[in-house]
Amino acid sequence: MSGHNHGCCEPHNDGIFGDKTELILAVSSGIFLLLGFLLNNFTELDFVYILIPYLFSYGFGGYYTLKEAIQEISKGKFQIDFLMLVAAVGAALLDKWAEGALLLFLFSLGHALEHMAMAKARKSIESLTKLSPKVALRKKGDEFVEVNIAELKIGDIIRIKPNSTVSADGFLINGETSINQAPITGESIPVDKEPLKDPEKEFSSETEIPEKSRVFAGTINGDSTIEIKVIKESQDSTLNRLINMVQEAQEKKSPTQLLTDKFEKFYVPAVLILIILLNFAFLIIDESWQDSFYRSMAALVAASPCALAISTPSAVLSGIARAAKGGVLIKGGKPLEDLGTLRALAFDKTGTLTEGKPKMTDVVLLNGMPKDEFLQKVIALESSSNHPLAKAVVRDGNAKLSKQNGLLKVEKSEAVQGKGIRGNINGEEIKIGNLELYEEISEIPISVEKKVKDLEKEGKTVMLVQNNKKFSGIIALMDTPRKSAKPTLAKLKKIGIRKMIMLTGDNQEVANAVASEIGLTQAYGGLLPEEKVDRIKQLEKEESKIAMIGDGVNDAPAMANSTVGIAMGAAGSDVALETADIALMADKLEILPFAIALSRKAHQIVKQNLWISLGVVALLLPATIFGWANIGIAVVFHEGSTIVVVLNALRLLAFKDKYSNI
Repeated sequence: MSGHNHGCCEPHNDGIFGDKTELILAVSSGIFLLLGFLLNNFTELDFVYILIPYLFSYGFGGYYTLKEAIQEISKGKFQIDFLMLVAAVGAALLDKWAEGALLLFLFSLGHALEHMAMAKARKSIESLTKLSPKVALRKKGDEFVEVNIAELKIGDIIRIKPNSTVSADGFLINGETSINQAPITGESIPVDKEPLKDPEKEFSSETEIPEKSRVFAGTINGDSTIEIKVIKESQDSTLNRLINMVQEAQEKKSPTQLLTDKFEKFYVPAVLILIILLNFAFLIIDESWQDSFYRSMAALVAASPCALAISTPSAVLSGIARAAKGGVLIKGGKPLEDLGTLRALAFDKTGTLTEGKPKMTDVVLLNGMPKDEFLQKVIALESSSNHPLAKAVVRDGNAKLSKQNGLLKVEKSEAVQGKGIRGNINGEEIKIGNLELYEEISEIPISVEKKVKDLEKEGKTVMLVQNNKKFSGIIALMDTPRKSAKPTLAKLKKIGIRKMIMLTGDNQEVANAVASEIGLTQAYGGLLPEEKVDRIKQLEKEESKIAMIGDGVNDAPAMANSTVGIAMGAAGSDVALETADIALMADKLEILPFAIALSRKAHQIVKQNLWISLGVVALLLPATIFGWANIGIAVVFHEGSTIVVVLNALRLLAFKDKYSNI
């Protein structure tokens, strides 16, 4: 089959029947071939009438083959299309019209099936692009007008509604909010944002913009409406990135494909030389030149490596399409093949193995206040706030109460941006917040401060509670492991992954706690991005192949240095997604065993296809050279093997993983 090595794997959408044109022409070729065969064998018509359906069959079957052969010859390349045309023309010159038509019919049918596999892959992948935001609310005069993201210019002011995705990189000029930045920075706790005091200020570089005002496209706004000033022109980046990935997936070849390409490079000229020599067989053996020419045409059909050329790309494309349907984006043949050979995986922690959302982990009482009374007051005050940490306190605090007594009445509740909250409950002044909230008090007891700092060392977000100037308790929140983490790691172990480690910037105590809870082999904490890279290189030496699974900018260098980089997609940053070879689009860790199982199945199918294609050539070539098989038999076996190989590859589209049920 053609097109595998030269980018003409494009489905032909330019025909009268749109993307079905190629298949319809191939089927039409088959119908006219059958008609010609029936007229030839079961009627007494003159051959000139029998020739008409054969000519139609040639025309329909050879249209795209001729078109592509001309394109390639104009570039100075001789591909398999050309060999097929020579064989078909040769058959016609020998009055073997039925055999030539059969060759073109089966060749064009195989071609059409290959392009259908490609189109299915593209549709599956492009359907993912519908997930990305397309519009933004841009300020025009005194009102905000909806515009396409691509129209945003630097300096535009846009409005972001509560709980919606931020549509461009920029800084806050109006409104206070907390933003979930996990998609970009990997931070597990939403970050408080406040407007810039001077929105007209010019910055020489983006890094000069205070972090408290900077926002990124793709992050998720909290419960407030905000206005931001755009600092980067924003094409619909997710869409562009995915389309680029599809193109990369078509261009990036797998190791097996590169091997078959090399083989073909020497094989095609060798076949042409053999065919020319066979034309002179009549000089050595007792036969006419017509017989020698016929033998050379039969050998040409037998030797053309169509099935070999399509065996890997068809399996790779079907694998990519099936993966996309399951929520996994695979950028080409190499990562698809490599993924199944892995025995070691390295994971980032925040947002990958953990939820990326805070949960209340500790309640420490300080002055003998009953736990229920303490929690009720904390819940009442935090209920007046929209902050994500406050919501986590209310949710988990209610779960810890021994009995629900209804909400206490709060008066004069006031948020202190970035520090905490204060308010009055039944005349009692209550404050909840970090140590900064109590900066003006010099006499925080040393024992209390030590307890706060000890909890902070464990990677927890800690809030100190004060009732009427007395410290009554401490609450700690922490990002906890995903529910799916433990069962997923157990499945990975079951399918033969020997080593699973965690690389995190969090401290070693946090890393150890999470690792023991979910069943990791080892955990390395306190790592900077470059230290993650060193650790990956070390592991690659030990295991020869390793995958890095992460979601943030800080994981990108480690991903780039691993055999396969896997990005947690929905929460993945631009950099992580572009660096990664594979993206788990739905941000679901539990899809990983499916991706590995699919890769192994794809590898198995590629191997089967290579055996089928090489086996048929090995049997047919001697058979045609020695005259045991004619063109008809060669065509049926040769083109039949091509179709078998494509259909075998298309089985991947129906792949089901027994462990994941995806």
